[in-house]
Amino acid sequence: MLSEGVNLAPPPAPSLAEASDGLLARRAADGDARAFEVLLRRHLGLMTAYAVRLTSSKHDASDAVQEASVAIWRELPNLTTPDTVRGWMMRIVSRKAFDLMRARKPSDDIDDEAVSARLPVDDHGDPARIAQTDDAMAGLRRALDRLPPLQRQSWILREVGGESYGEIAEHLGITTTAARGQLARARETLTTEMEAWR
Repeated sequence: MLSEGVNLAPPPAPSLAEASDGLLARRAADGDARAFEVLLRRHLGLMTAYAVRLTSSKHDASDAVQEASVAIWRELPNLTTPDTVRGWMMRIVSRKAFDLMRARKPSDDIDDEAVSARLPVDDHGDPARIAQTDDAMAGLRRALDRLPPLQRQSWILREVGGESYGEIAEHLGITTTAARGQLARARETLTTEMEAWR
């Protein structure tokens, strides 16, 4: 016999804003447009910053993210590991960015302040740490800009996009061995140039 005051109702479901990426991906794959919107908004800043770094163009980056968003919605039902959706989304962004760069010459209108504003920074509210992080990010942007294009793109695809050597090679139209070499040279140069911020 149940005593009075016992609540048999199931606990309330967490709001979509608090849901994990994996749960959002599973629901979006089942056609839940609201879950897809929350998932996309959650990663839109990073997707955009990544596309800007790849294309060196806000306009091309915007187009790449828009095309990637459509592709993500269309391909979500085929995603076999929903908990890895963020990296999967970033790979689609890089694919769309490279498709655009192949199709047309990107315009040169990169906005470094907009990029750094979108990159996640863990500053804990400390003004000195914020200034140091901003200075390091500016130094990294300058160092990346000085790298040869293949090295810069290899580094961004690997370190920001989390892509494999094979995926990098495919995007850049080079062999996997060449992709490893480009990335190794980029890392070596950046390690030397960023020594002051260690």
